[in-house]
Amino acid sequence: MHSQLVVLGGGPGGYAAAFMAADLGFEVTIVDREGKLGGVCLLRGCIPSKALLHVAKVISESREMTEWGVTLGTPEISVETMRARKEKVIQTLTGGLAQLAKKRKVRVIQADGEFENSDSLRLSGGDPSTYAEGNVLSFDRVILATGSSPAMPAVFRIDNPRVMDSTAALALTDIPDKLLVVGGGYIGLELGTVYSELGTKVSVVELTDQLLMGADRDLVKPLHKRLEKSFENIYLRTEVTALIDLGDQIEVVMAGELAATEKFDRVLVSVGRRPNSRKLGLENTGVQIDDRGFVVTDLRQQTADPKIMAIGDVAGEPMLAHKAAHQGKVAIEAMAGEPAEFDKLAIPAVVFTDPEIAWAGLTEDQARQEGIAYEVAQYPWAASGRAQAVGATSGMTKLLFEPGSERLLGVGLVGSNAGELIAEGVVAIEMGVTARDLAESIHPHPTLSETLGFAAEVQLGLATEVYRPKRKPVS
Repeated sequence: MHSQLVVLGGGPGGYAAAFMAADLGFEVTIVDREGKLGGVCLLRGCIPSKALLHVAKVISESREMTEWGVTLGTPEISVETMRARKEKVIQTLTGGLAQLAKKRKVRVIQADGEFENSDSLRLSGGDPSTYAEGNVLSFDRVILATGSSPAMPAVFRIDNPRVMDSTAALALTDIPDKLLVVGGGYIGLELGTVYSELGTKVSVVELTDQLLMGADRDLVKPLHKRLEKSFENIYLRTEVTALIDLGDQIEVVMAGELAATEKFDRVLVSVGRRPNSRKLGLENTGVQIDDRGFVVTDLRQQTADPKIMAIGDVAGEPMLAHKAAHQGKVAIEAMAGEPAEFDKLAIPAVVFTDPEIAWAGLTEDQARQEGIAYEVAQYPWAASGRAQAVGATSGMTKLLFEPGSERLLGVGLVGSNAGELIAEGVVAIEMGVTARDLAESIHPHPTLSETLGFAAEVQLGLATEVYRPKRKPVS
């Protein structure tokens, strides 16, 4: 078999690249081990987790309505119904992708693909009927979009289903009484939030000195404060040194700031993800892999092998679906001869906890580490009428500006719907707006989006809703 373009991997980056290539007239084949397009994000990640987080948010809000004199009572939870609803969401979206592939005449082969050389893939497993003509697929060009997988260090591999990765946790087989989340990153905290609202006593253990390492500390503080109330325990500067299989429970040995042994019904291991660059036969090509397992590419997503491009998680951090999709489009434009490069000033990141955290562009920690001069303007949501009305007063909007020009460098938000609000910040950073541009753009009242304009007014010394001078420049 032969295809003009092969996309190895059918996730957000893979199918975005394949569909765009088909629209431009290329003959395209997607090779993916799953029976459905969508990748980890749709099948076992972003979408199912956000569906369950919606349930958790409704439960939380129903409880908080007592402050308004509305008592809704204790929710009755049917795990089976919830699981079925989650699967229906996934099926609806994967079905839509299948139809889009069919309309574009994109061939989908369900198989594992391994490079024989820089010109062909050997296919195996999956559904052999989708490649009945032969198990070798040659190509003119190939895009590597194989994504990433949950990391599972050796200490956690005790062959017991009570020790879960994020995929198993999202399967929602039951609601454990006690759950330990190993790792204070966004995946662990999001899933911990879901289980906590469903009635589980959740504890978190994190090796570093803060949750969401890499996120702005000012943004993490309100979330940490809330999680201390909803979670059973949060152990920082602590590591898990051993797991002991007790059959119906897991005994966890911890060391560090907390040196203790405790029993849990389930343990969720969420200590990061690793690129899927192994067992692909890349050693038979000219592709280079760095010491962390990422495929090395240039700004046009081209690898060291002229026939092979790479996008998404396998091509480096941040490991985000929307980044992968944009890189897929850049790769196709570059392949089509356009002057396209993936050179973004702002790649948004969102943590869908309660409250949500979102940021884009330069962070304060990054500015310090790279020696970039900046000024900070913050606006507390306690001064927002909308935040007061919806009980989101712990939120905050934080902006970083370039001294002198007052060009917007970074945006950080913590609070209700921060993930929806960050898009304005992304556009503003990419367009090079200044504090005055942002402040003089009329925002609707009363909304949480106003806080971006108000924070810009803080930078200009024109804020009417608060008296809070901007911080002195940092250089």
